[in-house]
Amino acid sequence: MRKTLFGYTLLFLTTLVLGSCSKFSKLQKEGTLEQKYEAALQYYKKADYYHAGLLFEEITPLLNGKDARQAELAQFYNAYCNFKQANYNMSQFLFKNFYETFQRSEYAQESLYMHAYSLYKDSPNFNLDQTSTLTAIAALQDFINTYPESAFREECTGLILELRDKLEKKAYEKAKLYYQTSEANIANFRSAVVTINNYQKEFPDSKYNEELSYLRVDAQYKLAKLSFAEKQKERYQDVNKYYLAFLDKYPKSKFVRQAERFYESTQKELATILDAEKAAKEAAKEAAPSNTGKLSTPSSTTPQNK
Repeated sequence: MRKTLFGYTLLFLTTLVLGSCSKFSKLQKEGTLEQKYEAALQYYKKADYYHAGLLFEEITPLLNGKDARQAELAQFYNAYCNFKQANYNMSQFLFKNFYETFQRSEYAQESLYMHAYSLYKDSPNFNLDQTSTLTAIAALQDFINTYPESAFREECTGLILELRDKLEKKAYEKAKLYYQTSEANIANFRSAVVTINNYQKEFPDSKYNEELSYLRVDAQYKLAKLSFAEKQKERYQDVNKYYLAFLDKYPKSKFVRQAERFYESTQKELATILDAEKAAKEAAKEAAPSNTGKLSTPSSTTPQNK
């Protein structure tokens, strides 16, 4: 009996879907422009954004030059149909096009906001390319600049901060990538230090700066350790600089003890280098030829200056 009931239900739903598709197909083929417009509005009100979008997309170019109000609404709703179906790349384009076409419309401000919001929704995960994230931030800021008193202003500010957090995390992971690489070499440690320096300039208030400040001490110490002798002194001195900066800003950090070990090892290495430099200077001084003899007098044949 359950199988029979399920079969009737499935048959009913199939018939309903097919009938609906047949009705929609007939509308597309035989319906007038006005019928399609009214049907698109009804589909939209029922949240059937797929069928509404198909009709709005079809009739929008046909409405231009005929009914200005219908043409305006068709473009506006078509943009929303794409947004509701998560076609964010298309919706951002359609909302921007609407704003540029109908700047005096009551929906102009909302369209510019939805253009920026669509770009926000289209922003990828932090571990992917963030070009579109930068585009979204620029669009949100442009909206705030254009409509500083808008009700959407506060939300836009929040979205910008959220996107900047994504860029911050992307840069943080990039900085750590050089440090965490399995192959320890000079190039990777140098890149880690440079990347961390750039990160802290771009994100001075980042929550990751404490950890990265410690990792910079670590990476700089290992860079100095692997360097040629003629570069070690300067690079160990940079370890001192980064350590003192870290300690000054984060005196109670959980990384202080580890950083101190690098600092203490650095002092020993620098002492060894300075002792070697001192010994080299003394050896050079002892090896220099003695120059205590008297200066020779000019011969009688040498012309005298006047």
